[in-house]
Amino acid sequence: MSDEEGRVLRSRRSNYKAFVPPVNEDAVRRAEDNRAVKAASNGLLNLEHVINRKVELRRKAELLKSELVKDVDIHFNEFVNNFIEECTVLESTSATPPLHSENLEKDGHKVRGLRPPPEHGKLFVSRRSLLDELFEVNHIRTIYHMFIALLILFILSTLVVDCIDEGRLVLEFDLLVYAFGNIPIVISTWLCMFLTTLIIPYGLFSTWARGYRASSHRNIRCLFFGFFYMMFQMLGLGFIPTYIVIQYNLPPASRFIIILEQVRLIMKAHSFVRENVPRVFTFTKEKTSIVPVPQVTQYLYFLFAPTLIYRDNYPRNPSIRWGYVATKFSQVMGCLFYAYYVFVRLCIPLFRNISQEPFSLRVLVLCIFNSILPGVLILFLAFFAFLHCWLNAFAEMLRFADRMFYKDWWNSTSFANYYRTWNVVVHDWLYYYAYRDFLWFFGRKFKAAAMLSVFTVSAVVHEYALAICFGFFYPVLFILFMCFGMLFNFILHDRRKGPIWNVIMWTSLFLGQGVLLCLYSQEWYAQRQCPVNNPTFLDFVKPRSWTCRLHFEN
Repeated sequence: MSDEEGRVLRSRRSNYKAFVPPVNEDAVRRAEDNRAVKAASNGLLNLEHVINRKVELRRKAELLKSELVKDVDIHFNEFVNNFIEECTVLESTSATPPLHSENLEKDGHKVRGLRPPPEHGKLFVSRRSLLDELFEVNHIRTIYHMFIALLILFILSTLVVDCIDEGRLVLEFDLLVYAFGNIPIVISTWLCMFLTTLIIPYGLFSTWARGYRASSHRNIRCLFFGFFYMMFQMLGLGFIPTYIVIQYNLPPASRFIIILEQVRLIMKAHSFVRENVPRVFTFTKEKTSIVPVPQVTQYLYFLFAPTLIYRDNYPRNPSIRWGYVATKFSQVMGCLFYAYYVFVRLCIPLFRNISQEPFSLRVLVLCIFNSILPGVLILFLAFFAFLHCWLNAFAEMLRFADRMFYKDWWNSTSFANYYRTWNVVVHDWLYYYAYRDFLWFFGRKFKAAAMLSVFTVSAVVHEYALAICFGFFYPVLFILFMCFGMLFNFILHDRRKGPIWNVIMWTSLFLGQGVLLCLYSQEWYAQRQCPVNNPTFLDFVKPRSWTCRLHFEN
């Protein structure tokens, strides 16, 4: 069977070949050549595509590598800074035994000798400002460009409205001219404050320190020089600048310059004395003959340095980047004009005639929510202009290397963290000279009282600055600070984590800015639209905006 099947299959193949027409050999050869050419061309195209793809992947890898290195560098610097701060705190706590009320009762002088020395305070290290690092990332720099675009739109809208109303371009900047009036008085007052702060505290401390060891009445000597120092702080830096501001009726921005410099110099002088007095006490117990009095150049450098914590030496950069300084000062000027356009376009049209409207809850609510946008813009501008640009410009000119003037406060999930990271310069002063010294004096079990005292001091100073600069007393900020600020500090504490708490923090911050801008602006215009001829003490304390609408209704 198998042989027969094989013969049948062979016969079928021969029959099939007989019916197939003959194929042209040239056509077959030509088709094979075409297939070879196509295969070669496809191979070249595929090779070129592979090369381009490899180049593109390599470029993306390089970009990813640079971004990864930047992110790792930022996180590593943050880790190192936090590690150094924690080590410093551990050293200070280990070097300083706990204070108890029993020890205070037994030996007050012995306990006061346990005061932590200056070197256990803030540790300065060389580091960049956070925004300088973030602006190297394209995504963050785009947000900065968006704010510039918004400024351009403010300028264009103002020019267009002025052209429609006046028929010409109005470039007078009358609001800035008014706000920064009487500049010669401001400069002369600042110069007097600075020179007296340079001479008097340093002279009093130097004289007291050089004769303290040999003095037979050390307590009387301390009281004598301490009295003159306190008189200088209260009269020379406290009363006289305030009197000049009120007597010459300076405009708001000029008042802010003098009052903020007044507060800064008071805090600087206190830091200088507080950091050096314990060194003199230690010197009297040692056998060395060198009196630990800093050089006047060190104190002069400290008065200009962007910090409120005195040290004999700070980490310094090797050179000054004058282009960086010019950029920062130009950004300060840009923020100043930005704030001008915010007031002109968003604030003045809203509040100019609001005091003439009948008061209602609806008017108040609309005023607060309409004030949130300009209030938040002013908050961002004040932060960027002063805490970033102004302080970095002076730090660069002085080659001051520690640029941590703020931290990532925008990522805060609690108000406790926000208070610590918003303004690190002031927070450090309050922490070391108000909070820690309070605990040193009264004991570590009074932490709540120490925190309350710090909040009170900060709220009083903020309200004092606003009251003097605006020319009226309206304690809105004090109430928000002491009531809601303290409440949020305990409710939104550091154990609150997650994005929702950051949203709550931002919502509260936005609403607070709206309340501040609304109520202070209403009072500003009420003071000018409803003047009092013979004001009594009650007229200075009672807000004018509460009765100004009644005046217009009558």
